[in-house]
Amino acid sequence: MTLPWWAWLLGIGFACFMATEIWMGSTGLRAWLPFTVLVPAAGVGLWWLGRITVAVRGGELLVDDARLPVRFIADAIPLDSAGRREVLGVGADPLAFVVQRPWVGGAVQVVLDDPSDPTPYWVVSSHDPVRLAAAILAARDTDRPAGDAD
Repeated sequence: MTLPWWAWLLGIGFACFMATEIWMGSTGLRAWLPFTVLVPAAGVGLWWLGRITVAVRGGELLVDDARLPVRFIADAIPLDSAGRREVLGVGADPLAFVVQRPWVGGAVQVVLDDPSDPTPYWVVSSHDPVRLAAAILAARDTDRPAGDAD
């Protein structure tokens, strides 16, 4: 879920603007320190915002450092922007696990089937929600024993 190019441009541009405001033609420490601190700090902050990875691997759905075994997944529903807005809107369950990035249009709602877990579902942003939902369901179906079909 990396940041789009325009977010990098805006973030680094804003950092340069702020460094210039602090500099304002001064000499000495104020001439170079704002640029050497603010611009790299903005780069690190932007990298941190776009560092989350989403994968289906080894019988688990991995979202950053969260892990969900696929055997506890009842369904995976791909959502477009309107569907994501509805799922995360006023009627959203406060116990839901949400990893949402506003610059990513789609998402996947992963409905859980674990009576011991109070989390009803996960909502995970995805650039390709249909492909992610298909991968989740395929991993779930592969993980289940033959006699345990729905």
